[in-house]
Amino acid sequence: MTDIQIAQSVTPRHIKEIAAKLSIPEDKLEYYGNDKAKIPLHIIDEAKLKESNLILVTAITPTPAGEGKTTTCIGLGDAINYLKKKAVVVIREPSLGPVFGIKGGAAGGGWSQVIPMVDINLHFTGDFHAIEKANNLLSALVENNIQSKSRSLGIDSRTVVWKRCMDMNDRGLRNIIAALGGKAGGIPRETGFNITAASEIMAILCMASDLEDLKERCGNIYVADTWDGKPVYAKDLNANGAMAVLLKDAIKPNLVQTLEGNPALIHGGPFANIAQGTNSIIATKMGMTLSDYTVTEAGFGADLGAEKFMNIKCRAAGISPKTIVLVATIRALKYHGGKPLKEITQEDTEAVKKGLPNLEGHIASLKSFGIPIVVSLNAFKTDTKAEMQVVMDYCKKMDIPVALSYGWEKGGKGCVDLAEEVIKAAKSCTVQFHPTYSINDNVRTKLEKICQTIYGGENVVLSDIAKSQLRKYEAMGYGNLPVCMAKTEKSFSDDQKRLGRPQHFDIHIREFEIATGAGFIIPIAGNILRMPGLPATPAAEKITIDESGIIEGLF
Repeated sequence: MTDIQIAQSVTPRHIKEIAAKLSIPEDKLEYYGNDKAKIPLHIIDEAKLKESNLILVTAITPTPAGEGKTTTCIGLGDAINYLKKKAVVVIREPSLGPVFGIKGGAAGGGWSQVIPMVDINLHFTGDFHAIEKANNLLSALVENNIQSKSRSLGIDSRTVVWKRCMDMNDRGLRNIIAALGGKAGGIPRETGFNITAASEIMAILCMASDLEDLKERCGNIYVADTWDGKPVYAKDLNANGAMAVLLKDAIKPNLVQTLEGNPALIHGGPFANIAQGTNSIIATKMGMTLSDYTVTEAGFGADLGAEKFMNIKCRAAGISPKTIVLVATIRALKYHGGKPLKEITQEDTEAVKKGLPNLEGHIASLKSFGIPIVVSLNAFKTDTKAEMQVVMDYCKKMDIPVALSYGWEKGGKGCVDLAEEVIKAAKSCTVQFHPTYSINDNVRTKLEKICQTIYGGENVVLSDIAKSQLRKYEAMGYGNLPVCMAKTEKSFSDDQKRLGRPQHFDIHIREFEIATGAGFIIPIAGNILRMPGLPATPAAEKITIDESGIIEGLF
């Protein structure tokens, strides 16, 4: 069966039954039908966080289709529950862009899914729509102030950095001219759209500690400069109160369930090659409050997702994982070993061996955090025993625990070996993670430490534009922010064609952006799209609904 057929074959339990597993009183649930609910923020108990085992699931450098972090995350959560431990899965919400594009949804796969799969992959509880509206309200207020004569802040329209957003892959909106139509239409200028997952509002939602903090962060968004060079923030436009109102429900995590009837929290969805790439601090803390094991994931490979999870999210939240699960696949290792994508289903143990340096590189960078690592080999039906044995032997040689994961095929029971290794590793962890850099390091030093420690690179090279922008942002007082690297997810380097574990490379920073509301500075290496385009044959062409309301084609 396809993923959607598997999801539709299981009847969800009433969400109050799932809440009861986490000891959430029924009267605390805000129902969205019978199978979804939002949970109020006051459920979080900071005193319980240290008692919980936070498990981070990350991956080696992925192939275009991804290596199954979410599937592994869900299967692992089910397996821990199968072993009679209290576990909850905490993951991101899917963006409609990938759903209708090439990667598909983000609700897991096979028998390791969260349900209702269709709702989760589509409009869900409306969080993305609320983020989009809050983002675009700020855009409207900026345009209005530029047009205003009586209440003008003197915004130089050429300096506006704030863009509108929409949750869809639409390359035609990347760069546009706005405010056409004469005086009544405003002052024409170049602008564009970001995809909603790349909006700073999304990043803010996932960094906020509560509604008041959310409102303050929205007010701190840098939008433009005045004609005399002074920064203009959203609070100068009195925008943050109304933005927070639009986000009042979106800030609450969403409770759903796995196919096996175990609890899952889904909240927020920032991209990892642009933003921090992980679910909200609020949802993670809620999971840690309500369970003994909280299994979560971070987007793309460990060089992006795990690095930001540690240095940005965990640092800000004051939390630390007990184990890091590194997902690897035979197909990705063969790809990094030089096997063409069209041939990666063919047996080739030599290509697997040639691809092992990528796995080794991620293990080396993750070791820098000082947290126990477990490798999960996510099994596909095209993998052969000989290929899998190559990886198992390699991990044993490296003295890294490894387990085969059959979550897609068997659900929780297929991840029991992995769960046992993770539980063992978590029990052995008695330390907090070691950050890659000090928050007091200057931006250049932070970048160099990430480049050398996480990527295995040598130097960081700034363009003249990047140098100028960095001087400006440091003069504005933002040199002490963590950095959120924007680079390709397809390589340790900033060149997507350099697969495996490249050596002797520099990271070239083209420009900087600043996310003063989210609280990080964004160095951009290469051409990173904040508004993706659809592929030649988008998934949308295969998605349909029949006369009975049954949806087909989602995956």
